[in-house]
Amino acid sequence: MRADAFLAAADTLPLASLDTLVGPGGLVVVAPHPDDESLGCGGLIAAARAEGRDVRLVVVSDGCGSHTHSALYPPEKLRTLREDETRRAVAVLGMDPARVTFLRLPDAHVPSDGHRAEAAALAVAEAARACVASAVFVTWRHDPHCDHKAAAAIVGLARPRMPGVRTYEYPVWGWTLPPETEVGGAPQGLRLDVSAFSAIKAKAVYAHESQTTDLIHDDPTGFRLEPAMIDRLCGPSERFVAITE
Repeated sequence: MRADAFLAAADTLPLASLDTLVGPGGLVVVAPHPDDESLGCGGLIAAARAEGRDVRLVVVSDGCGSHTHSALYPPEKLRTLREDETRRAVAVLGMDPARVTFLRLPDAHVPSDGHRAEAAALAVAEAARACVASAVFVTWRHDPHCDHKAAAAIVGLARPRMPGVRTYEYPVWGWTLPPETEVGGAPQGLRLDVSAFSAIKAKAVYAHESQTTDLIHDDPTGFRLEPAMIDRLCGPSERFVAITE
């Protein structure tokens, strides 16, 4: 199936309740970078916390690849900034910042296999155990960023350690794929109505100031989220593709 058709179909997946989507337990969100959790799952996190569910976040990379030419924010300072932004963002969503795990793998070089990937998979499985998770959410395996693909692979490695836990993938960068890209069969999965949490989600996204403002102003090559992308991902529903194989 072409990417454009797949994503259009994802936009029409059935709407489901949180119970139907997640099941009875807690949930784990796996984010390749600080900010992916808010972009792809901010409404999910807010809805789960509004019900008192235990939510854990595993951030895979150190986020240091967004501004590689900044003298004001060399890598260690940038990593600290991005982790602080993530804590602020999840607090907006109602989540305890202490329940975020930062794996600090190298941005743009997150491994899909090998001992470091296996260690990351163990961390995901431990987060699932800690919150008695019935579902884990990670970025779509076809997202056109190597770390997003690697995060999906890491969750794939974790699945045998999480029997009975549902796995879903959420697209973040999928809409930037060439439309003719082949991405496999039609999506199966569900959407969650997050319209009640749209303002909270947007506030969480914008808590990542290094990615949404000119906070880091001395790197002309630095990354910045486009408003159109934020608007797309902060719509009334979030899309979750079920992984069953």
